[in-house]
Amino acid sequence: MRSEPLLAIEPPAPVRNIGELYSIALTLTERAAQRYGKLAAASDEAFAPVRRVFEALSQREEERAEAIEKACIAAIGRAPAQADLRWMPMELVLAEELSDIENSLLSAAYGAWALAVRHRERAFIFWTYIAARADIGIVRTAAESMAREALRDGNLLRRERRLAWRAERRDALAGDAPGATELSSAALLESLLLKDIFRWSQDAPAPQRRHLLSLIGDGSQMSEANDALPRAEAFDEIKRRALRRAEQLSSIYLDEADKAVDPSRLELAQQLAAHSIARLADLRTIASTPE
Repeated sequence: MRSEPLLAIEPPAPVRNIGELYSIALTLTERAAQRYGKLAAASDEAFAPVRRVFEALSQREEERAEAIEKACIAAIGRAPAQADLRWMPMELVLAEELSDIENSLLSAAYGAWALAVRHRERAFIFWTYIAARADIGIVRTAAESMAREALRDGNLLRRERRLAWRAERRDALAGDAPGATELSSAALLESLLLKDIFRWSQDAPAPQRRHLLSLIGDGSQMSEANDALPRAEAFDEIKRRALRRAEQLSSIYLDEADKAVDPSRLELAQQLAAHSIARLADLRTIASTPE
């Protein structure tokens, strides 16, 4: 998500009539409502702040779908139909982007609003393409109207994004935000993560134990530290905490790479990020393996 263009491919052909235009618009909107709705239905209590964002986004898309149907009926006397489509619209709300939000242990409202802004920016570019390639005046006018709507909607979503950022910043300054860790404390976080991985390995089945220990060497240097850890601690909580810390470290190193100006500092941050991302992938694989 850091470097690819917002719209990976252009619409494959001009829109030939207003019925086709509204069918494309309805298809895109119904997809967005469905994908936002899936995250709005997530039951994990820790996901609640993000879930509320997707509840609002899902409702917005449902209202947009109703408005599109009404506009189409007013224009041609009927609702949009799949038969009007000559080509299937490309994805504007990408499933993999939403999956990143859903599976992240660091997901927050700011990230959800930021993703929604990105989706409306993508919609704006899409509709400007449609308008520019339209041969029929009524299609061009309607597409330009949809582009302006996407632009206005994006501005509203940016406001929500700013409010979420300020709220999360206040929490971070108060020490309440789990993502408040800075690069200066990455070494401590690495140490805590290694202890979590070792503790995780002690109660894991043999194949998983070997995989976990391979991430920290043979683990012998952790034995003494492990004696001080509370044995009554829930196994699932240890796994969840390890995954969270591994994700925090990946985020820290990626942010540092983004900000780095000095070439040597950039190279170091990229190396740390690559190692941390690979470790996170391994931990997620182990966590999802049946015991």
